[in-house]
Amino acid sequence: MSDARSARRKSRRQRGGGQSAAEVEKIAKAAQPVVNIPPYALASEEAIEKIHSSSLEILSDVGIDFYDEEAKDILKQHGVRLEGDTAFFDREMVDEYVSKAPSEFTQIARNPANNVRIGGSNVCFAPVYGPPFVYDNDKGRREATMEDFINFIKLANATPYLHSQGGTICEPTDEPVHTRHLDMIYAHLKYGDKPFMGSVTSEENADDSIRMAEIVFGKEAIRENPAMISLINISSPRRLDDRMLGALKAYTRANQACIISPFLFSGAMSPVALAGTLVQMNAESLAGVMFTQMMNPGCPVIFGTFQTNIDLQSGAPVFGSPESQIVLFAAAQLARRHKLPFRSGGMFASAKVADAQAAYESVNVMLPAVMARVNFVLHAAGWLEGGLAAGYEKFVMDCEILGNFHKLLGGLDMSDNGMAMDSLRNVEVTDHHLGTEHTMKNFRNAFHRAEGFNYDSYEKWYEEGALTADQVANARYKKILKSYKAPALDAGVDEALQTFMAQRKEEIPPEF
Repeated sequence: MSDARSARRKSRRQRGGGQSAAEVEKIAKAAQPVVNIPPYALASEEAIEKIHSSSLEILSDVGIDFYDEEAKDILKQHGVRLEGDTAFFDREMVDEYVSKAPSEFTQIARNPANNVRIGGSNVCFAPVYGPPFVYDNDKGRREATMEDFINFIKLANATPYLHSQGGTICEPTDEPVHTRHLDMIYAHLKYGDKPFMGSVTSEENADDSIRMAEIVFGKEAIRENPAMISLINISSPRRLDDRMLGALKAYTRANQACIISPFLFSGAMSPVALAGTLVQMNAESLAGVMFTQMMNPGCPVIFGTFQTNIDLQSGAPVFGSPESQIVLFAAAQLARRHKLPFRSGGMFASAKVADAQAAYESVNVMLPAVMARVNFVLHAAGWLEGGLAAGYEKFVMDCEILGNFHKLLGGLDMSDNGMAMDSLRNVEVTDHHLGTEHTMKNFRNAFHRAEGFNYDSYEKWYEEGALTADQVANARYKKILKSYKAPALDAGVDEALQTFMAQRKEEIPPEF
């Protein structure tokens, strides 16, 4: 290969299609999309009602376990029958309490321009949540650190296609377990200004999250509109454990939004039959929703699910399966029946690296999430290895696909500009539309262009280095991080946060 060609290849690798600081600042202010395409309904109304009726049977006759004394007292005060830890909900009370929850609400951000609307026709994409490992092409798979956690907050803020910074984007294993939640919430507040998620590892950690949000936003402001959405997993089948209930109580008292999300692997924590999985999921979610409304009527809550199936030969979870898509579509219909915001979906993949398997699996789940009008899509960028790893290249590549979905969500433009009648009238049969006034007016925004994908000819692509998509994404994420500038945080607020953290780190025992 010639020296000139080698130099061009090196130059291309260095550029990597990255963005300047000005471009990062500009795109980070793009608007949250509103869905202008109809939601897809997979099941008939009769099927949805049959599933819901069967869920009422589970709630009233089989029961849901609550492993928390205060929670059981609250349930009793509202007429729920308890036998030991098992709560039995009268069928008549389900609609009564579920109807108290808002169908839409606003989550506030440190930058008000980044506030998001949850529910209705609004879609909010949030990054991967929970992996203890990270992966990139340079260092491979390794335990996540606080530096990785901050890097992903920066990447989430540097794209217009994620509207939330998420929560535990990865688990910073280099920080002490008993206090790392403080450093994680601080990182969300310090390095980003989009909405974020609180800690749910204990009631005390949830309280710490609330206290830190109050320092930044003000106590009254976050009671009016939540500053945090937090993930409460049901320990399926049919159990709410003391840790999840502790966090749920803390956030509900403070009027912060929670996602009530059963954690379902069909064939293990729910039946292999998908309709049966939906019956269980609906009952579990509704039990959590009702509990929040008994504690604090009108508190924002999201009806959610996390579901896929296991491979019955190996016992391993399977992501991107057709079964998960079927459940997602029907669960979204149940959420619409209850008039509740819905959480599901994500760029799920069993793949270990950002390869073709990861791409196929991820889009297999994300497209149904978009078509079903999921309101809060967790794990929308960065998911690898069944959720065990957050991938740097995968994060950037997923955001490219989210950009495509933003365009799809906009639907068909039927305005005068969308109809383009003047152009249609004036272009002769021997001419073309390339240079028309309409084309020149719209050429910058007419079609979505994924900046990290290559649309050049084979010859040009080869001449410029023959880079694969993950190689381009590797250079892109590095350039984004290098040019990223954290939004300013008031010095007094910063000092108050650090003072609070220092105090709490002294108070929390290491064995906690």
